[in-house]
Amino acid sequence: MNMNQMASLTCSSSSSFSTKLPLHSTTPLKRRRRSNHDFLRMVTRSCLDDSSALLRAAQYTVDTYVKSGMVVGLGSGHASGMAIQHLGRQLRTGNLKDIVGIPMSVASASEAAKSGIPLDTYQDSTQIDFAFDDADAIEEGTLVAIIGRRKLQSEESILQEKSILYAANKLVFIIEENQYKGGLEGSIPVLIQSPTWLATAEEIDDIFLGDAEVWRRPAIGQAGPLGGDFPLVTKEGCNVLDLIFTSPIASLAEVAKRLDTVDGVVDHGVVSKIPCTVVIASPNGMKILDKLTADIVG
Repeated sequence: MNMNQMASLTCSSSSSFSTKLPLHSTTPLKRRRRSNHDFLRMVTRSCLDDSSALLRAAQYTVDTYVKSGMVVGLGSGHASGMAIQHLGRQLRTGNLKDIVGIPMSVASASEAAKSGIPLDTYQDSTQIDFAFDDADAIEEGTLVAIIGRRKLQSEESILQEKSILYAANKLVFIIEENQYKGGLEGSIPVLIQSPTWLATAEEIDDIFLGDAEVWRRPAIGQAGPLGGDFPLVTKEGCNVLDLIFTSPIASLAEVAKRLDTVDGVVDHGVVSKIPCTVVIASPNGMKILDKLTADIVG
């Protein structure tokens, strides 16, 4: 059974909604202790001008990690789009051969098709040698990422994107300097079963008392706690809750652990994979961070 079939068993569409979710106040999440051992390797490349930094990072990712004969997961977002275009050029010039792309979204599939990259669809048994992707934010020190903040287009799937990322033998995120920081703020998308969405949302709201607000994502119209008259339903039949943090997030791993315990939660936008590499585009120079081993949480 593939990921989409599994998701269809756990998500079912419903647009029903009820009263506004309660908000509370309490102390922030307990901060984690970091390990004393060094589990990150950082390399700083030569300086780049601001306009070309992300393009150079995308090109570096393809030139360094993609080899002929690979099955490659093709990410979503601006940097991934540039990496896909560069991969297509490398195929056309003969620098790379026998590449098969596994797109994570309709947008990446379209860009890959225009770039002349042969494509295949993802199945649970698919062997993926390497994958690259954008991230909305990456936590400093741990390289734990957030994906899925952007508005989902037709047939796009956070579940499929995460499945491809975790299936890859090697993963690289391509981001800009301001997306890599500690004490992240903003939202984390949470996929939930539609029929019981309100009970699930209230339980999540109780868990993150005072630290975050819980809003159901709308398909169209204004955002709000209930998702409006047309709440978003994903291709798997899930609703999407945006867990919007009003204070810095002490630990993405701890947030993910708490979400995983909630009945009705199918998945979320927190990605923690080992090993993982982050290529950071900056006007002051490109940085490459490698997470080689698991960090210790105490």
